[in-house]
Amino acid sequence: MTETADDLSAPLGQDKPRRKRRLRLPFTVMQLLAVMLGLFLVTFAGFAIFNKDPLGGEPMTRIAIRDPKATDDKPAAGQGQEHGQDSKHATKEAPKEAAEQKTVTMIDGSTGARHDVVIGAGDAADKGEAASAPPPVMNGIDPKLLEKSRYGMIPAMSGDLKPFNVYAGEADRAKAAKMPVVAIVIGGLGVGAAKTADAIMKLPGAVTLAFTPYGSDPGKLAERARAQRHEIFLQIPMEPYDFPDNDPGPQTLLTSLTADQNTDRLYWHLSRMQGYAGLTNFMGARFIATDAAMQPIIREASRRGLGFFDDGSSPRSIASQAAGSFAVPFGRGDIALDAVPTPTEIDRALNKLESTARERGVAIGTASALPVSIERVSAWIKTLNDRGILLVPLTTAMLKSKSS
Repeated sequence: MTETADDLSAPLGQDKPRRKRRLRLPFTVMQLLAVMLGLFLVTFAGFAIFNKDPLGGEPMTRIAIRDPKATDDKPAAGQGQEHGQDSKHATKEAPKEAAEQKTVTMIDGSTGARHDVVIGAGDAADKGEAASAPPPVMNGIDPKLLEKSRYGMIPAMSGDLKPFNVYAGEADRAKAAKMPVVAIVIGGLGVGAAKTADAIMKLPGAVTLAFTPYGSDPGKLAERARAQRHEIFLQIPMEPYDFPDNDPGPQTLLTSLTADQNTDRLYWHLSRMQGYAGLTNFMGARFIATDAAMQPIIREASRRGLGFFDDGSSPRSIASQAAGSFAVPFGRGDIALDAVPTPTEIDRALNKLESTARERGVAIGTASALPVSIERVSAWIKTLNDRGILLVPLTTAMLKSKSS
C-alpha cells in the first residue's frame, strides 16, 4: 500500500529512464548548406542567361595559319581558331601566303558530320593536305570557261561562250520545235555511288542528271555522267521552311544571311565540280520564295552564263521573275514523277507528263534515283517514239519553253 502511495505521490516520469537524444546538426549549419546550394543555382542560371554567344549552335570554323618556313622545333608564326570570324592571332612576320591558308571545318547541323576543306591555299598548301585541296578540274572542260575562286575553279563566260550552251546535251532542236517534247531530270545524285551509277548507265543520255555538291568525289561521278552523254546540272542547297529541323547540308544558302555571305557559299558549291549547264534548287522552299535572297543568286548565274531550273516544289517561287530580270535561261518542273514511289503512281505521273506535253508542246518531269523510279522511267522512255513524243535534255526544253 505504501509502495502504491509513494508511486502516486512521485513526480511523473521521475523514475523513468531518460531517452537517448538523436544527433542533430545545429540549425545554423543547415542554413549554411541551403545558402551555398542557392548561390550555386543562382550562379549557374546567371551564366546561362547572361553569357551571350550570338553564334551558339552555328557551325564552327577552325582556321589554322601556318608559317611555311617554320621548322619542326619552331612553332608556326601564328595559330588560332575562329567562331564566326577570321583568326586574329597571326603575327606580323607571317608571310602573306601563309596567312591565306585556311582549313575550314563545316559541320552538318542535322548529322554532325564534319567536312574539312582547304581554301585559298595556293602553292603554299602542304602536300599532306592534298585530300582536302580544291577538287581537280574534270576531263573535257574548256579552261576558258573557268575562273579561280578561293574554293577552286568555278564557271565563267568567255566572250560569247557560255557554259549553258557549251555543256548542253545533244538534241535535234529542229525536230524538237515541231513536235511535243518531254525532259526528265533525275536529282540527288553524287552522294550514293551505286544509285548514281544506276542512273548514269540505265537511263538514256537525253535524261538530265542533277548532282548535289556533297559526297566523297561528286566530280568523278559527274565526269562519268558526261562521258555517257548526260547533260548535268548542279543542285544548290537552299533553306526550306522548317530549317534547321530539315537541313539540306553544309553551306546551305539562308534567307538570314547577307547577299555576300550567300554568294560566298554559292562559290563553294560551284567549285565542287565542273561541266554543268545550269543550277537548280535542292530543297529551298523558303529561299526560292524570297526575292531579296534569290536575286543575287540569279545575278551570279547570269554573270557566269548558267541557266536556272526551278524543280517546281515551291508554289511561291519567284525564280521565274528573277530569271527574266537577268535574261537567264529558265525552266520549271511540271510534275514530280515519284512523289508516291510505287510503280502504279509513277506510271500515272508519266502519263500525266505526256498529256501536258501534248497540250503545251513541252513538259518537264523530276524524279529521284530510286530503283523503282529508274526502272519505270526507263521502260516508259522506250515507248515514246511510237507515241510521237520526243525526249530531250533539260536545256532544250528550257529553250523551247522560252520561245513558245
